[in-house]
Amino acid sequence: MSQSEICPEFERINQVLARVGDRWSVLLVISMARNGASRFNELKHRLGISQRMLSVTLKALERDGLVVRTHYPEIPPKVEYALSEMGLSFHAAVDALGYWAVENLEAIDLARASYDEG
Repeated sequence: MSQSEICPEFERINQVLARVGDRWSVLLVISMARNGASRFNELKHRLGISQRMLSVTLKALERDGLVVRTHYPEIPPKVEYALSEMGLSFHAAVDALGYWAVENLEAIDLARASYDEG
């Protein structure tokens, strides 16, 4: 099937999932939903993500309207990241995926081991 034959609706879904469906985006959304507004270093330490990847992912989520960045004019400067209304609605969808992953982790490990044994 050529690119021109792809259903336009599926192409739009693909574009959205490519932007917000990566591992770090999902983990950040789940973390912010559970812990509320968070500072950059809190997120970095909580998730074990590199500074660069966190910065890139937060900017992408902010651009897509899922995260709100709030700068407080204090000394030292304070910046917090929180989910927007759309981010909260996205969390409802990815939270189910997160729970599914936790519930099925052992079964997946067993299936992988069995597959790898040949």
